[in-house]
Amino acid sequence: MRRSVAAALACGLAAAPAVAPSLAQAPKHDGHHRHQHPQASPYAGQEQRAIKSLSPADIAALRRGAGWGLAKAAELNGQPGPAHLLELKDRIPLTAAQVARITALHADMQRRAIAAGARLIALERALNEGFAAGTMTDERLRELVHKIAAARAALRYVHLSTHLRTPALLTAAQIARYNSLRGYTTPAR
Repeated sequence: MRRSVAAALACGLAAAPAVAPSLAQAPKHDGHHRHQHPQASPYAGQEQRAIKSLSPADIAALRRGAGWGLAKAAELNGQPGPAHLLELKDRIPLTAAQVARITALHADMQRRAIAAGARLIALERALNEGFAAGTMTDERLRELVHKIAAARAALRYVHLSTHLRTPALLTAAQIARYNSLRGYTTPAR
């Protein structure tokens, strides 16, 4: 029994640092119990968004098929994607045949990313509308959260799988040059 109590206390203390920062920011009372205004939420202003969980910049990036940071696992581990390769084609340099193949790969990725991004936006809009209308149920919430997770995973797969296919079109020296131009150090293996 003592071990159970000790374990419970240890778990509680281990969680305490996660709570401490918010307590440290709590208003301090000077003993006179004056009313003090709480600090504004970091979300203040975002309530004006059309879809609360997506900024206008997020929506624009999703609509144009931009990477949205979803391919960092590949990019930062030395596996370039087509968009930045095409931007740097003259400095790497890429051959005309490589540019043609990478352009085709990029066009396919963008087409798929735009479709996946549109699905994610639509699902986030549905989630937002359910809460805004006050009609959200637990069942609908569960369904939307799962669909949003699947849509985001599909979008991430589009970008990562393209990064996976791109290095086969390049030489090792071109990949090294790309990583150097992008400011990356050699990834640890």
